[in-house]
Amino acid sequence: MAVSACLVFFIVLPAIVFFVHRSSRCRRLRLPPGSLGLPFVGETLQLISAYKTENPEPFIDERVSRFGSLFKTHIFGEPTVFSVDPETNRFILQNEGKLFECSYPGSISNLLGKHSLLLMKGNLHKKMHSLTMSFANSSIIKDHLLVDIDRLIRLKLDSWPERVLLMEEAKKITFELTMKQLMSFDPCEWTESLRREYVLVIEGFFSVPLPILSPTYRRAIKARTKVAEALSLVVKQRRIESESGEKRKDMLGALLASDDHGGFSDEEIVDFLVALLVAGYETTSTTMTLAVKFLTETPLALAQVKVSTVESRPPLLSIRTKLKPIFISSGDSGRIALLLCGFGVMVKSQPSEEHEQIRRKKSEGAALEWSDYKSMAFTQCVVNETLRIANIIGGIFRRTMTDITVKGYTIPKGWKVFASFRGVHLDHEYFKDARTFNPWRWQNNSGAPCPANVFTPFGGGQRLCPGYELARVELSVFLHHLVNRFSWTPAEEDKLVFFPTTRTQKRYPINVQRRDRL
Repeated sequence: MAVSACLVFFIVLPAIVFFVHRSSRCRRLRLPPGSLGLPFVGETLQLISAYKTENPEPFIDERVSRFGSLFKTHIFGEPTVFSVDPETNRFILQNEGKLFECSYPGSISNLLGKHSLLLMKGNLHKKMHSLTMSFANSSIIKDHLLVDIDRLIRLKLDSWPERVLLMEEAKKITFELTMKQLMSFDPCEWTESLRREYVLVIEGFFSVPLPILSPTYRRAIKARTKVAEALSLVVKQRRIESESGEKRKDMLGALLASDDHGGFSDEEIVDFLVALLVAGYETTSTTMTLAVKFLTETPLALAQVKVSTVESRPPLLSIRTKLKPIFISSGDSGRIALLLCGFGVMVKSQPSEEHEQIRRKKSEGAALEWSDYKSMAFTQCVVNETLRIANIIGGIFRRTMTDITVKGYTIPKGWKVFASFRGVHLDHEYFKDARTFNPWRWQNNSGAPCPANVFTPFGGGQRLCPGYELARVELSVFLHHLVNRFSWTPAEEDKLVFFPTTRTQKRYPINVQRRDRL
């Protein structure tokens, strides 16, 4: 009994002293306004509750209206300062490694591996980030990757039945594209088996990182082990090939060829590949799905993307929707189509002029070229607006390395900060009718260009997403082939949710029919 009492005394008392000291110190500082919520739990439950709905913004909206664009809260066990201010977000991004360091939940860190690009710091991160960007820049995409992107997307679309889960199909596409870019693998049974394990890994990202308490995390750890074992075999085989003089122009080949500091170990390469596969797989596929969803649900945007003709017979792709009280200057055809849709008239959609022109000038089966991609002007507006409305990366977590003064407030050393990209993207101060899907806002004649620190779908600073251009190309090629080859309608209602990741609840089921069979 005495021993137990002593243990409690020497363990609990120092913890109490530490928290009292920290609380006293924090009271002396001018912290950002806000509430830390309940002890230990903080406001985590309110955050999760909001992000499990189709409209997570009230968590931020309510606090911004009360406290301003910089406020404190307590989530996931730690005091955290939220920034919904573009200048502060830029300050955080530009001071990576100086005032802030990357910080992610233990579940993500454990599943990605200690050698993943997400967790690297300092010179090693700079080197690996530069290497990754060198395999996803415009020149590489133009000269090497575009032909594979076009071929693999068409191959996948050829296999579509009459009803598909669009998000599931999009994930298959992006995973296969990433496997090709990283390790030169074409789609096969092995790549699909690996993808199914990846699904389990990603599901564990926002679970409690304790296998005993969380079945989801336990499954994720097992899946991660299987993925690592499979990739280790690939790395070993490629290392043998590389040493015998056989070289391949992919990311794995570049990693094996590196001779700095004795090169990389198999474990380091596997962790690096695991993280890149996750990045290329999850975010781009979600953007593909949401671009189609938003276009289908927004009559004016759909009318602009497709040339519409009114028919008396039931069309293969039709829209019935209520007229929304929005005004966008988009040309007579768009306004007429919106009016027809508002009165419940069936609208049959044909491929847009933009994509139809590309198709007409190419022979049957000819691959898209870089000039074709660069001519997809309105498609890029759709991509931008999809990224803005449903930013797949809603923001980034960082931890302060020292006391930091921002906007007249002090954020103590060791606190977390969350730079909210989505909060800025949906702020009416920076985007008119910010919560309306309006791709025309990105056209050159629609007004002043958007400041770089306001539109940040791919982050910024040293950790700017290295695959941002590749993601845009993949999405544009996908939309081109979709509108040219298919008509589609939603098979059932589906809604968007944002926790634990941005997705649609039912993976967006659609009924499709090929245009060559119309």
